[in-house]
Amino acid sequence: MKVKRIVANINTPDIAAAKRFYQDVLGLDLLMDHGWITTYGSTDDMNIQISFASEGGSGTATPDLSIEVDDVDAALERMTKAGFPIIYGPADEPWGVRRFYVLDPFGKLINILTHF
Repeated sequence: MKVKRIVANINTPDIAAAKRFYQDVLGLDLLMDHGWITTYGSTDDMNIQISFASEGGSGTATPDLSIEVDDVDAALERMTKAGFPIIYGPADEPWGVRRFYVLDPFGKLINILTHF
């Protein structure tokens, strides 16, 4: 057996709010839309990972999702411009990532990062 995909499911009555954060700002592709569920991702190859943590590192809370991007500063600028609250960072962490935390429209703590 081989795990092919892991999908985080976030319960919300306002599915349209996901479009602004995940598609419009982060640039993910709309992969599926059945009206009651939408799935965003990438048509490019993505790594499959799931993490378990007792904290988020550097004394931060454990984020609900971590999303790796190619340009974290551009992502930060887009999130700030769109008015999403930045909770932590940007910070260059000793384990080799530059990151920030932002709240998505559903109150989920999202870790946006890039490796350096």
